[in-house]
Amino acid sequence: MKIGVIGLGAFGKLHAQTLAGLAEADLVALVARRQASLDETNMLLPGRDTEVPGYLDLHEAISASDAQAWIVASSSASHVPITKVLLEAGKTVLLEKPIAEDLEQAQSLAPLVADDSSNLMLGHILIFNSEIRVLMEQVNQRGQLTYINCVRHRPTSVVTNYPGESPLYLTMVHDLYMTLALTHGDPGKRFWARSAKRGDEPCDLTIAHIEFESGLLASFSASFLTTPGMGDDGFDRLEVFGKGWAARLEPNPRPIIVWDDMNHFPMNLEIIADPNAPAGMLAEQLRCFCRVVRGMQRVPIGARYEDAITVQQWCAAFERSAAE
Repeated sequence: MKIGVIGLGAFGKLHAQTLAGLAEADLVALVARRQASLDETNMLLPGRDTEVPGYLDLHEAISASDAQAWIVASSSASHVPITKVLLEAGKTVLLEKPIAEDLEQAQSLAPLVADDSSNLMLGHILIFNSEIRVLMEQVNQRGQLTYINCVRHRPTSVVTNYPGESPLYLTMVHDLYMTLALTHGDPGKRFWARSAKRGDEPCDLTIAHIEFESGLLASFSASFLTTPGMGDDGFDRLEVFGKGWAARLEPNPRPIIVWDDMNHFPMNLEIIADPNAPAGMLAEQLRCFCRVVRGMQRVPIGARYEDAITVQQWCAAFERSAAE
C-alpha cells in the first residue's frame, strides 16, 4: 500500500518512521512546509536505498507521487482544507485528531465522506492500545457498564510548550473517543463541565461528565498540573465498573522505570517507531489503515467520521456547560 505523510512535526515523523518499517506499507511521499523538515525526516529513515520523495506543495505531491492513501498529521487548523483536497482527489485519508478546530469545520467534510467512512479514518490511536483492546473484549463479554472514570494529567510545561492548547482538546479528547468506542457509539444525553482559569493564566484543568440513556455515567479529568519529578508525559488512568466486576488500566507511563539520581520513564506511551521493527498502538493503527484502504476491514468504532463528529459535539457541549 503506497502511502504519503503530510505534516512532519513530532507525530508526523513518528508516522513516517513507523510506516517505513511496516511490510504492509510503502512510504512514497513526504509533505512539509519547510525543506529542513523533509531532510530531517529522511535522516530518521536509515537503510533505504533512496530518500523518500519530499514536497513543499500538496497539489504537486498528489500529482507527482503514486500514493494511494495519505496520513494528515499537520496543524489542527489545516486538517480540514488538506483533507478536502485529498478526498476530492479520490484518496483515502487517515486524519490525526482533532478533526477540526470547531464543529462547523468538521461537518463541512460530510459531502466528501463515504457513508461507511471507508475513505476517512480518524487517528484515534488509543483504541489500538493493547490493554484497551483487551478491556474492550472484557466489556463485550461481561456486559453493560455502569461507570467510567478517565484521568489524564500532563506536565505544567505544556502550558508554555503548546500555547493556546486546552486540556479538553489536547488530552481529554482521547478519553472521549475511547468512551465512544466502549459504548459502541452511544451519543450520550446530558453533559456537564468546568474548566479552571485563574485570571489571565491559561486553562490548565477541565473536569467533565456525561450521562447516557442506559444510565451509564462517565467522568473525565484532564490537566496540565503534574510536576517535573513525575513522568515526562504525566500519567493516565482508566477505570470501568459493571455489574459484579471492575477493571483498571494505567497505560501511561509504561511499566519500565530507570533510576540514576532520579526516576526516569523511558517509554511513556505504547509507541515504538523503529523503522526496522515498529510496534505498539501506532503501528497497529497504521496496519488497520492499510487494511481499510484495501477494503479488507471496516473503519472501527471510535475512528469513523461520525465518531469524530460526536466527539466534537461533546466538546462543544462541555464548552457551553463550562461557560455557564
